[in-house]
Amino acid sequence: MSTLAFLDRIAEEKIRAAIERGDLNGLPGAGKPVPDEEDLALVPADLRMAYRVLKNAGHVPEEVRLRREIEDVGRLLELSDDSSAQYREGLNRLHLLMQRLGEMRGGSLTLHDRYYRQVAEKFAQRHAATKSGN
Repeated sequence: MSTLAFLDRIAEEKIRAAIERGDLNGLPGAGKPVPDEEDLALVPADLRMAYRVLKNAGHVPEEVRLRREIEDVGRLLELSDDSSAQYREGLNRLHLLMQRLGEMRGGSLTLHDRYYRQVAEKFAQRHAATKSGN
C-alpha cells in the first residue's frame, strides 16, 4: 500500500469515527454545497480542493497571487493617463507578472507573448472606455 493510500485510509477512518460519535453534527453549512470562491474561479476544477486546503491554512498559491496582482495592475492601468510614467511602469509590471506566470506554467514564450498581448489589449480597451466615459 502506498503512503498516500495509507494516509487516505486513515483520514477516512477518522472521519467515519467522528460521524459515528456525532462530532460533525450541527456544523455550519451542513447539507449545503460548498460555496464557490471567487479567487478559485481561475483554478482548474481538479485542483480546487487542494487550493482550498492551502488557503484555509493561510497559504495562497503563487499562481493565484500572480493572477490577482495582474488584475490589480490592470485596474490601475485603466485609471492612469496613458502618457504618464505611472502607466508605463504599470505596463512594465504587467509584463513582468505575465512573464512569471508563463514561467510557472512552463509555457513557451510564443504562447506567453500571445497571452500577454491579449491581456494588454483587454486592459487598453477598458482604459479607452474609461477615458471616453469621463
